Amino acid sequence: MRFLKFYLVLFVGALAVTSVSCSKEDDAMAQVRVNGTVLFEDGDDFNGDVDGDFTGTGGNADRTFIWNNSSATAEYNADITAGVDGSFRMVVQDAEGMIVLDRNLSGNADQDSFSGVTEAGVSGIWSVTITLTNFSGDGSFSLSQGN
Repeated sequence: MRFLKFYLVLFVGALAVTSVSCSKEDDAMAQVRVNGTVLFEDGDDFNGDVDGDFTGTGGNADRTFIWNNSSATAEYNADITAGVDGSFRMVVQDAEGMIVLDRNLSGNADQDSFSGVTEAGVSGIWSVTITLTNFSGDGSFSLSQGN
């Protein structure tokens, strides 16, 4: 009888592990790359023009990188090709932490791109945060020093 209980517990445990490892949530992912570098954690730093792209299969990502901007403004551009769900958000802060850009795109909206010039800020080391929420699809973004 003890052996039967042991094998029953072992079988139920194995079944539970299998169902957890095969869940749909494990298939969800989101990735952000800047100038060809995959951002795994916050803190990467970049000089010059920034060319980024992102992909997702229903996952989430929140990545912040540092960008050296010798100008008081920046030119920006972003576009997505996304499913019905999910969103992309770009927040840019100047050298003093003031938000000079906060824009987003959603997969369920008519607009699939934005571009322009940030508000004026303080030149120096800026931070850029890219947030993907339940994002399915791909897209790109860019930043360059303003005039």
